Amino acid sequence: MAQKWGSLPPELNEGYAIMNPLFLKDFYKVGHIDQYPEGTELIFSNFTPRKSRMPGINHAVFFGLKYFIDKYLNAFEFYSAIGSSHLHNYYSLIMRKTLGTDKSFDHIEKLCNLGHLPLAVYALPEGTVVPCGVPALVMFNTHPEFFWLPNMLETILSCTLWGACTSATIAREYRWLLDEFAVKTCDNNAHVDYQAHDFSMRGMFGLEAAIISGMAHLQYFKGTDSIPALIARNQHYHTPFQIASIPATEHSVMSAGGKDSEFDTFKRLICDVYPSGFISIVSDTWNLWTVITDFLPRLKDRIMARDGRVVIRPDSGDPVEIICGLDSFSDFYRECIGFNDYVCKGVIECLWNIFGGTINSEGYKVLDPHIGCIYSDSITLDRARDILERLERKGFAASNIVFGIGSYTYQYNTRDTLGWAMKSTYCERHGVGYPITKDPVTDDGTKKSHSGILKVVKVAGAHGSTFHVEQNCSWDEFHQPDNELKLVYKDGTCYI
Repeated sequence: MAQKWGSLPPELNEGYAIMNPLFLKDFYKVGHIDQYPEGTELIFSNFTPRKSRMPGINHAVFFGLKYFIDKYLNAFEFYSAIGSSHLHNYYSLIMRKTLGTDKSFDHIEKLCNLGHLPLAVYALPEGTVVPCGVPALVMFNTHPEFFWLPNMLETILSCTLWGACTSATIAREYRWLLDEFAVKTCDNNAHVDYQAHDFSMRGMFGLEAAIISGMAHLQYFKGTDSIPALIARNQHYHTPFQIASIPATEHSVMSAGGKDSEFDTFKRLICDVYPSGFISIVSDTWNLWTVITDFLPRLKDRIMARDGRVVIRPDSGDPVEIICGLDSFSDFYRECIGFNDYVCKGVIECLWNIFGGTINSEGYKVLDPHIGCIYSDSITLDRARDILERLERKGFAASNIVFGIGSYTYQYNTRDTLGWAMKSTYCERHGVGYPITKDPVTDDGTKKSHSGILKVVKVAGAHGSTFHVEQNCSWDEFHQPDNELKLVYKDGTCYI
């Protein structure tokens, strides 16, 4: 049995080190207190999206700050209060065993005895669309003895916020896309709140990634299957429970009765288990086209008599071709499926031919409200646009399809997707201020840092006001009302 390092009170043994921000950093941060120049009293740092690697996007949505403050900055005060006498010893033990040092870590003990983080954080409001190159957040220490604190927090701040901001940015692009086609092909955009449904949790890199990304999705939509994201969103952002999901099957449910009984499974679900309301049924367990051309026509009268909607969920193949049909007859369909009229038409047109619907005020076809379709496998922004464009060309409103947005959208990203980085730009030594800058000659300019005390101001742009960073400011200029970076946390108190 592995021996635990050190001894902690029973209430701290579980999760202590992975909740207290003093431990949530890279090892190289440990020695920085001794590496800064003598007399250092203050470090001013910023968190900025430096460069977008998403085509056509040169901005980021700032999101996740309240969660970060609640979960990590406020956690220091809590854990220090219940275990301050143990923290210093435990911290020292870890560093001695890993770094091979016998130095004193009195600064940790002093911080713990202080009981709060002597830190000031100023930020743009969450949900702000931040141009690349403009800081979304700045922070600095409020006590000269703890100058090492701001950049010690870089690791956990970046780890927590870059993913939240990136997912929020992507969710906003989905919202814009769906609103665009709602304007073109629908009576209104009321359906858009629920047209992108978050199915990403199982494919995310751990629970917290799923929670952070799931909350970001809920900045722009009200549909999710992530219960933890809903709970966290309500807890940290105090949003009402307006989020929605619907009962849905999975392949184990559909196949448990056997292939020969698949029709009976559909009938039982539609008529007995869910005789009213919404039910989403995964429909590609064996042959999607059998479901479309055989099962649904046989169940049409039952479906049309329900008070609710039966949602068909294809879950494999090329989503564009499955939903919209073929632009040309590929060899794959000739050989594997056969030359079938319904394959060429796609699911939406087939459902229209079976159940009919109405023509909206824009002249586009809308499926009868008793039937619907969702596709949730490997959806991307490009595929979603392709689907909506093809439906438009075929005369169908965008509201006929719901997209399940998964980890293919929200997990396939890195910190460099939007270039998020936290860097120091100003320090004070013996009461004198100095800019901190970097400009590597081996870089393309992306890593060139800002300089000095930073503030963010609104300026007129081609499409309305936008944000601009002002560098090398004085403290008086920083504290002027035109600085859009507002105080959100100071010395243990959260102001949002």
